[in-house]
Amino acid sequence: MTGIHGVCEPRFAAVRDAFAASFAEGKELGARFAFSVEGEIVVDLWAGWADKKQTVPFDDRTLTPVYSTTKAVAATMIARLVEQGRLRWDQPVAEVWPEFAAEGKGAVTVEQLISHQAGLPGFVEPIDPTLWYDPPVIAAMLAARAPMWPVGSASGYHALTIGYLVGELFRRVDGRSLGTALREDIAGPAGLDLWIGLPDSEHDRCAELKPPSALPQFGETTDPKIAAFLSPWAAPSGRGSADWRRVEIPSANGHTTAEALARFMGALATDGQLDGVHILSPESVRAASRERIRGQDLVLPFDLSWAAGFMRNVPNHFFGPTDTTIGHSGWGGSCAFADPDRGVAGAYVMNRQDVHLIGDPRSMRLIEAAYASL
Repeated sequence: MTGIHGVCEPRFAAVRDAFAASFAEGKELGARFAFSVEGEIVVDLWAGWADKKQTVPFDDRTLTPVYSTTKAVAATMIARLVEQGRLRWDQPVAEVWPEFAAEGKGAVTVEQLISHQAGLPGFVEPIDPTLWYDPPVIAAMLAARAPMWPVGSASGYHALTIGYLVGELFRRVDGRSLGTALREDIAGPAGLDLWIGLPDSEHDRCAELKPPSALPQFGETTDPKIAAFLSPWAAPSGRGSADWRRVEIPSANGHTTAEALARFMGALATDGQLDGVHILSPESVRAASRERIRGQDLVLPFDLSWAAGFMRNVPNHFFGPTDTTIGHSGWGGSCAFADPDRGVAGAYVMNRQDVHLIGDPRSMRLIEAAYASL
């Protein structure tokens, strides 16, 4: 019997039961789930092992790679620039990044870029996969490309590339990297164990991932899917290496705890404050949460509604029952979400990856139990 650790207010006993059930059913290696109500953590549970050999316990200091759940943090960082008046959602990207205007992209706006409409999900032709470790080079290569579909006509999930695009956009406006600004302005002052670009001093706390036993199902093979996922060069080799942990990829290599993510998202679900640190005002959250495009995504096999970098909960309701909830899922099963209508937020992290691209049954069971307990 796996020991369950952490805190769980009595009214949320069903969440603890759901968490324990995933371990009892052999669906977990190590995992953590945290849930906040009105900015207060009411559930923070962890259990299992941080390594595949099951010699290192998964504990409250374990950092987990959360892959695309990182995008929710990156979206918040871009929204902060808009809130500060340094960027506009309807502003052409090329106004702050002139090179991006190449190949007819001069009119692509910030909100189109961040909602996966810019037609730059990757490279159909082979590239050296080690280039992914050099963000300025990848950003320049993407800026020089022509869109793979008419901008604004559809979304096509920019699985990895969106991190390089918004990372360069952030740097052009702020002067710092997005990960540096996150650390200096939010994570450090608020005491969040949340990193994009992990210092070597923290690497020994990282959970070892157990990859899924099968590949996700993407449906019919198309060029956008090849560019984003289905080629040997669509992502760097050596994920999980020290180089991977160090580099800043705001789309894919956040390292964090469920507690830190739930606190971060909890600020978005309430008044925007986190222990005296301003994250994003409720008005700015509403502006970022507005639907930018909805329909069948050209990369992911889902009908999706995209906000400004966040997944909107409609029409799939991967993040509980509230239509207006925003969040993001990560490869293998992680997720984070904020529900301003109910004042709740949560996060799930794990190191046994599953094949579900979005809506992992483990996280959905936990979220359903949490809402049922309110």
